[in-house]
Amino acid sequence: MPVSAETPKLSPEAYKRLEAEHLELTSHGRVNIAAKIEAARALGDLKENGDYHAAKEEQGKMEGRIAQVAHLLKNAEIVEAGDLETVQAGCVVSVVYEGDDEPEKYLLGSIEEKRDGLDIMSPTSPLGEALIGASVDEVVTYESPGGVLKVRVAAIEA
Repeated sequence: MPVSAETPKLSPEAYKRLEAEHLELTSHGRVNIAAKIEAARALGDLKENGDYHAAKEEQGKMEGRIAQVAHLLKNAEIVEAGDLETVQAGCVVSVVYEGDDEPEKYLLGSIEEKRDGLDIMSPTSPLGEALIGASVDEVVTYESPGGVLKVRVAAIEA
């Protein structure tokens, strides 16, 4: 699992969700996988046992997620929404791309902060870095794979 040198920043809500997910995975999740593996073993020959291999693959993915969540919980910095005068990690920002009329709304933060109806933008992405510290109606430029782009900050929300 690649580990970023940057300290992950999480809202208190996201941290609580991750704690609950970690508890669920390390308790019920492991018990359920163990039961699936045991049931598949009872079917016989493990070399050609699709149920067994599927359960073992599921176990591997779950253990990977457990390690990822444990890392986040151990290393995360819990951040509260600040003044909202400027764009900062953890806020929802609406931007209007040059040449467009409709704003696009993003949650500026970790994928672990995901909320229904909002796309996530990493604060370390080119656009995320350009937006940090910008205020409403400010135009920022950033380098994208297609060239230099401009966006106007239309709104900042908690």
